[in-house]
Amino acid sequence: MSTFRSEKPEIRDIAVIGAAGACGRQVVIQLLNRSLMAADTRLQLVSRKGGASADMMHGLRADLRDAFADDAPTIELIDEPSAVDADLVVMMAGATLSSGANRAELAAKNRQMFQSYADALAEQGGTPPLVIVQSNPVELGVSVFSRGLERHRVVGAGAWSDTLRFRREIADALGVRRTEVQAGMIGQHGDHLVPIWSRVRVSGADQTRVDQWIAAQRAGRALADLPEEIVRHRTRLLEMVSSGNIGGAFVAVESLPADLRAIIKPFLIHFTAGHTTEITTAHSVVDLIALAMEGDDIQRPLQVRLENEITGVEGVIGLPVLFGPAGWHFKSPPEIAQDELYALHICLDAIAQANTTQP
Repeated sequence: MSTFRSEKPEIRDIAVIGAAGACGRQVVIQLLNRSLMAADTRLQLVSRKGGASADMMHGLRADLRDAFADDAPTIELIDEPSAVDADLVVMMAGATLSSGANRAELAAKNRQMFQSYADALAEQGGTPPLVIVQSNPVELGVSVFSRGLERHRVVGAGAWSDTLRFRREIADALGVRRTEVQAGMIGQHGDHLVPIWSRVRVSGADQTRVDQWIAAQRAGRALADLPEEIVRHRTRLLEMVSSGNIGGAFVAVESLPADLRAIIKPFLIHFTAGHTTEITTAHSVVDLIALAMEGDDIQRPLQVRLENEITGVEGVIGLPVLFGPAGWHFKSPPEIAQDELYALHICLDAIAQANTTQP
């Protein structure tokens, strides 16, 4: 079992793998728009050598410099895994669900890409970079990078994306700001998400009222059945989208419980907004970059590779962890209900099955 190292290295230079894609481009734009990088640092835009994205990078760099000339870091174009050299690396490249592939098929397509970058980073020696994976399957990406690098330096951002969506649904339902909601969505970034209903808290709200609302959301539903609910409702709503009834699909999704809304709505966005949920996907990554650069460890739900920190749980899964410039760690195992823990074990089996497909 590897040990978390508490030293907090300074995060200065950043590499975005897949920067020419819709989500990667958004990460770069939001990163520079939030002025997180100083002018004396480096931003590496990483593409695949010989691919169309490599040509796109030249225009992207010129556009970024025009937009952010006063404060922009040095922007480098990289097209070889071995040339990636940064304190923090963001993985945004690879095949997506746009082609209709399921997560097992994505695993087969993206495994070698994950491995090539993980191997290149491992060969550099010294302190490994902090790695944030947002490419799918997120769990596979975290697994591959965390076996070549220090596992506490590798996280997946999928659980934070899902949590942001879940908190917004709760906030809208209860008429509060999202910043007032404490809630988490953990498990697999896919059909085996686990909403942590037992830990939902709303600042300034009467907890009895919150508990009554949660009970209404969960009435007649078992957490172990959530994957089946996801598939059933998603299939129905995407059929509405395919038939051209897009407005009706967005109206219909609002009638679902908050956890299902948070999970299924991104699919409606994906298939009606240019095959991407790029804004939220990038926003969650840039949130984590900001945390890494600010220096304080803050709790966030993230995909991480466990080695029995929670009894009986080994492998990559989304959980609340403390995250900062040194990586992730537990102060203590998260407090979750028995049905939530049971759902996590089901989730681990689903992740293992999806990620065993070989290319």
